[in-house]
Amino acid sequence: MTYQNELIVLLKIIIAAILGAAIGYDREKHGRDAGIRTYSAVCVGAAIFTSLAAHLGDTAAISRVVANIVVGIGFLGAGIISRDNGGRNSNGLTTSATVWCTAAVGVTIGLNEYIIAAGTTAVLYFILALHHQPWYVKWKKSIHHDGNE
Repeated sequence: MTYQNELIVLLKIIIAAILGAAIGYDREKHGRDAGIRTYSAVCVGAAIFTSLAAHLGDTAAISRVVANIVVGIGFLGAGIISRDNGGRNSNGLTTSATVWCTAAVGVTIGLNEYIIAAGTTAVLYFILALHHQPWYVKWKKSIHHDGNE
């Protein structure tokens, strides 16, 4: 790998860190366990693995690396999910899902798909920020308190 290619990969890592941090910002702001550092690390890891595989020029290698990122982050996500209250309540589902999606952002960066990565980052941030919007909170209460409980 030439030093120019290494600098390109380094730029991808920086972009992944920034986009991962943007996704994790809302979680950090609201005191969740997974925040800026977690989301950045997941995005950076996925970007570097994908970038290095893409450098090999072997489509099969890239496919294997991406598939293993999906599986690996799936295991990480499974560890994030917990149950309490006798197994009646689940915690960590949103964090698990968005960490998984953040890995996908890293993969898109590694594959030079920057517009998709930026757009997905915006969508994920919007999804995470929904929970704190007054209209969404009101709507959620209305569907959970419909008199059937």
